[in-house]
Amino acid sequence: MEDTYAANNAPESAGSNFHPVPESAEERRRFHELQLELRPQWEKVFPDMTANKTVVIIPSLTIDQELQTRVSGGIHYEERLLSLLMLLRMPRTHVIYVTSVPVDPIIVDYYLQLLPGISGFHARKRLTMLSCYDSSPRSLSEKILERPMLMQRILDAIPVKEMAHITAYNCTPVERTLSVQLNLPLFACDPDLLFHGSKSGSRKIFRTCGINMAAGFEDVKDENEIVEALTELKAKNPSLRKAVVKVNEGFSGEGNAIFSFEGCPESGGIKSWVKDHLKDHLTVVAAGFTYEVFISKFKEMEGIVEEFVPGEIKTSPSAQCIIDPLGNADVISTHDQVLGGESGQVFLGARFPADEVYAGEIGKNGLAVANELKKYGVLGRFSIDFISVKENDRWNHFAVEINLRKGGTTHPNLLLQGLTIGKYDALKGIYLTGTGQKRYYFSSDNVKSDQYKGLTPPDLIDLAIMNQLQYDGSTQQGVMFHLIGALSQYGKLGVVCIGDSPQRAEAFYRKTLQVLNKVTKK
Repeated sequence: MEDTYAANNAPESAGSNFHPVPESAEERRRFHELQLELRPQWEKVFPDMTANKTVVIIPSLTIDQELQTRVSGGIHYEERLLSLLMLLRMPRTHVIYVTSVPVDPIIVDYYLQLLPGISGFHARKRLTMLSCYDSSPRSLSEKILERPMLMQRILDAIPVKEMAHITAYNCTPVERTLSVQLNLPLFACDPDLLFHGSKSGSRKIFRTCGINMAAGFEDVKDENEIVEALTELKAKNPSLRKAVVKVNEGFSGEGNAIFSFEGCPESGGIKSWVKDHLKDHLTVVAAGFTYEVFISKFKEMEGIVEEFVPGEIKTSPSAQCIIDPLGNADVISTHDQVLGGESGQVFLGARFPADEVYAGEIGKNGLAVANELKKYGVLGRFSIDFISVKENDRWNHFAVEINLRKGGTTHPNLLLQGLTIGKYDALKGIYLTGTGQKRYYFSSDNVKSDQYKGLTPPDLIDLAIMNQLQYDGSTQQGVMFHLIGALSQYGKLGVVCIGDSPQRAEAFYRKTLQVLNKVTKK
């Protein structure tokens, strides 16, 4: 019994005096039972706009702690899923939103006042904001599990348990434990299936689907195997100039490194040259990560080595998909990602939809991947990244990775859907509002400058109102801000700029930067 169950530190109303030991077979069994409860919810409750239902939002960024500390203002990334407050437009839906530190009420009000057809007062009655009051650099889910009284408050705020579920940023064994201890189903991928979204697992899925990808190797374990992989890539392609080494569980490009073959012989002696030059020719993407730290992470998580896709005209599109509890797979958006950093590997923002020339093809490939993942029991929102290269007026697409979690393109899309009550047509690559109007957006999580430091949430909202940057419900265009809590301390902000054309959306973005830069100029 001691191997299977642990004493219950959470409230008895969670369902038992004892909880399964985390990561035990019994916990997995109970988790799978809870997941089955999602099916009747999706069949009967969630399609009904007026049905009583509760969504418990756990925006925990549960990733490798060292990678997490690399994200500037990382704790405020928990604010990105405030886009899910748009669920409150359904008049009997309750939302419970849990964060590490309290969210300024001004930020919450900022979202609620934009709800179409619902007063802020009505929405506020159905919203419960809870906090751990803990700013330490650990995941939110871990913090919640350490606080049984907070877990009880979560449960107490649910009117009818049978009509509730948890949604999270990503799902790891920690979120599975939280789901079981709260006795609530979790709308996310079973963590036992996450390998399919690793860098190595992604390549295997792409190969099964017959989707094009860069030449390379998965399941690479250490320095020696990195050398072997780089050597074979160069031997097969003597003109190869660069390769990418990726940790299986990297985040937003932070687990990548670029290897340069500059100076390497095209034949004969390749392996010895690569071995001698691995350290000084490998550029790690994550700022401040040394070669030794990167290799240590690589040995711990393993990874892949693949060719760096060359091209003068190159884009980075993605497809965002969903598999619901009924087994339906759908493409809900495509984006052209905006990448930056010295290596061009760091996610900065996105244009929606992807270029109409190839959006349909990206969506088609995304749906093929979703249908394959469905066979394994994958559930929830996820995205597939590509690199697209234009040659002789033709676009060639290379699948890069699958992210079995919400990501940088999730919250902008949730905001657009919530504000305009529309739908994306994956075949045509266009988004239509509820009234049939086309809409586009430019989004970024990385509007940042040291000179923005000191701007408070009230300052930002005043600037938006005075400079006509607010989202206007009558035209369904304008600017929505997120990561607002990171602005004063970190000089960092997120934006979603919605327009009736791509040009209009980017004009809103440029105007936002102009206003911020003008006001904060010293």
